Amino acid sequence: MLQKKVEDILNVQVDKEGYSSHLYLSMATWAENQGLGGIAEWLYLQAEEERMHMLKLIRYITERDGQAKIITVKEPPAEFGSAGEIFEKVFEHERFISASINEIVQVCIEENDHTTHSWIQWFVTEQIEEEASVKSIIDRLKLAGDHLYMFDRDILGMRSGGGEAPAE
Repeated sequence: MLQKKVEDILNVQVDKEGYSSHLYLSMATWAENQGLGGIAEWLYLQAEEERMHMLKLIRYITERDGQAKIITVKEPPAEFGSAGEIFEKVFEHERFISASINEIVQVCIEENDHTTHSWIQWFVTEQIEEEASVKSIIDRLKLAGDHLYMFDRDILGMRSGGGEAPAE
């Protein structure tokens, strides 16, 4: 059974992952409206990944006899100035999520919850990969400069975990 402090902080993370999914969906629709189909697809895939993180947390909470709380997700911004601005915001958000995961680790240590501490390590590793992936995209976007078309076409090959662009 989960201790109350651990259950509470995991539920906070459920909300953050839900917001992450909505944020990336909002970014994806903006990119699609700008004619940036590759960037939009990358963001749609990220949105789905964040939703899966939320579900992973919910299932863990319920498996440990806790009560997962599903709350209304705050509306994300809908306007973004450029593709570069989007990825800077993605990077900033992923760093925020990494800090949040680290808070969960700290609560697990304080509460002597070795089970959740072990389980949450998957998220720690995932965040390392997410930050590195987005940083790589930002670096490549800067190199692309005015050649956004080529970048937009090739971005799906840059997904963390070596994901490839879907076959047409």
